[in-house]
Amino acid sequence: MDNKIIYAYFLIINVVAYFSYGIDKRRAIKNRYRISEAYLLSLSLLGGFVGSSLGMKHFHHKTKKVYFKLVIILSVLIYSALFYYINGR
Repeated sequence: MDNKIIYAYFLIINVVAYFSYGIDKRRAIKNRYRISEAYLLSLSLLGGFVGSSLGMKHFHHKTKKVYFKLVIILSVLIYSALFYYINGR
C-alpha cells in the first residue's frame, strides 16, 4: 500500500477529530443536538488520537472524562505497536 494514502488517511481522520470536538463543544454551549460520545471515541480508535487530544485541549472539552483519556492512550499504544510491527520487519 502506498504510504501517501496512509498519511492522507491519518491527516484527514485527525482533522475530522479535532473539528468534531470543537463542533460538539459549541453545540454543548448552545444546548443543541450533540455529537455522540461513541463517535468521538471512535475517531480516536480509528487513528485520530492526535486530533482528539488537541481538540480536547484547545476547546476544553471532555477533559474531565477519564475514559476519553484512556481511549486516546490505548489508541496511541495500538498504533505505535502497529507502526513498529510494520516498519520493524
